[in-house]
Amino acid sequence: MSVLDPLAARYAYWLGLPAEDTVDTSDEDPAEVRAMPVILRMERAEPPSRTALLEAAAAAAVAVCLDDRAAPEGDWHEPLKAWVDGRIRKVARRARGAHWQAVQELPGITIEVDGAEARALVPGRVVDTPKEVSRLQISGSELPADEPGPAPAGLPRLLLNPEVTMTVGKGSAQVGHATMILASLLDEAERAAWAETGFRCSVRTPPVATWKALCPVEDPEGSWRRDGVVAVRDAGFTEVDPGTVTVLAQRA
Repeated sequence: MSVLDPLAARYAYWLGLPAEDTVDTSDEDPAEVRAMPVILRMERAEPPSRTALLEAAAAAAVAVCLDDRAAPEGDWHEPLKAWVDGRIRKVARRARGAHWQAVQELPGITIEVDGAEARALVPGRVVDTPKEVSRLQISGSELPADEPGPAPAGLPRLLLNPEVTMTVGKGSAQVGHATMILASLLDEAERAAWAETGFRCSVRTPPVATWKALCPVEDPEGSWRRDGVVAVRDAGFTEVDPGTVTVLAQRA
């Protein structure tokens, strides 16, 4: 049993919703809205590469969800379950210096990829966001596009929509959604093997033709069965239109 099981149960339903319904929050109590903070280390003197930072954020988000502390008897289970049972919101913020060190004391997991670091925290109610997190900026910094080269074999692939522009913060949240949805559909042996790699994955932007051939919106179950592909469909609260498919995740 995994705390991510509810994602697998509603995955196809979410992909099939009319776009305008993805942004409908009329069933939510604003005081109970929950989110996972994802903190991106962005030092002024030595900024990370964009791709490495996205890969670190993607790995950190799923690492929190599949940690032993997320199991039913673990300290993190209840806050994670409450979050996953609703919308899997993430809020990416940037930090450096002492502010980055401060968030290391909060419950969560830090992942480093090629010098880039991201820390995903145990989710909670937005109104209860710790001051160490709320003081961090959500926007204001961007990283230039890079050329990461061919994706390494044997790792899950996260494919960014080549027709959609996202900031590094938005992209970090989306790739974190992607690894969580992917993990929810893997069996226990596959999850364990992925954990052995530190939940490493590759983030790339494919050609438009490749994206369209793999995009599973019309047949989510068939796409998973044939190609091992799942999609992240965004509600559209920030940066992109409601119902936009932002990321595809493909199993290793």
